[in-house]
Amino acid sequence: MPSSISDLAAGASQADHPQGVLFDIKRFALHDGPGIRTTLFLKGCPLSCVWCHNPESQNREPDLMFWQDRCIGCRACVMVCRERAIVVSDGLARTDRGRCTGCGRCVEACPADARRIVGRRWSIQSLLQEIESDVLFYDQSGGGITLSGGEPLAQTAFAVALLTACRERRIHTAVDTCGHAPWTDVEALAAVTDLFLYDIKLIDAARHRELTGASNAQILNNLGRLDDTGGRIWIRYPLIPGLNDRADDLIALGDLVARLRHVEAIHILPYHRGGLKKHERLGCPSTLQNKQEAHSVAAADHGREILRGIVKVPVRIGG
Repeated sequence: MPSSISDLAAGASQADHPQGVLFDIKRFALHDGPGIRTTLFLKGCPLSCVWCHNPESQNREPDLMFWQDRCIGCRACVMVCRERAIVVSDGLARTDRGRCTGCGRCVEACPADARRIVGRRWSIQSLLQEIESDVLFYDQSGGGITLSGGEPLAQTAFAVALLTACRERRIHTAVDTCGHAPWTDVEALAAVTDLFLYDIKLIDAARHRELTGASNAQILNNLGRLDDTGGRIWIRYPLIPGLNDRADDLIALGDLVARLRHVEAIHILPYHRGGLKKHERLGCPSTLQNKQEAHSVAAADHGREILRGIVKVPVRIGG
């Protein structure tokens, strides 16, 4: 293990960069930091938020997604599955995900495009080729790259290596994180990150654990320590009607931010139901209902007014 942040950064600049697992790359992104950006979505997350709109990000390894409405029950996938994880029942090819290894043979065999492997391994060099093709847009708009997910801290060594390479090329770096990781990992990223987009889900400890599956003690502690370093921070708050939109939830968030010195803005992220279909395609249907989205805009407006009465920094709706 490197003995210091400088050792970690030095190791990141060597030729034998670690590989990372990504599930998406969004170019010309406008809501993940300043300017025009390339957002890289890393797989792996320590939280399991009930409202997660990228459930394919939670597992570190590649996942199988299945479009039930496309399946024609032709058995082509059954014929190529070496693990015997697929059976056709009631006209649909159903997968035992406990046996599936994510090899992708069924994806290649499917004539209806009903199957897809989400997640791909990337080298630093191959990602830099993607990133550097848009440097002109970064320079003209004040943009750069943003590591998102999932959770970049689930792949700390890779994230540090990539951020270091971008810094060497004078590309602005941002990290969208939930902060649930050892402080040493957060500190390592802070050394090569220009801006943190720091996600806060809830201040109430018991309800945070209930809705995300994890404690928020480390998250809040890391936020305080990051603020002490003087790094730039934007707070992101996903507002889910009926779950974390109560007045006392917003007041607690405002009180926290008011005590921090280097938070530049709060961004309220209204809930949308884009993740519901993804949950189904991953074989883990969400417990949320569409009513959350129906009230999300009004809830965000109300939340913004509460926060504006507490904090001095800008409070915006959207990324």
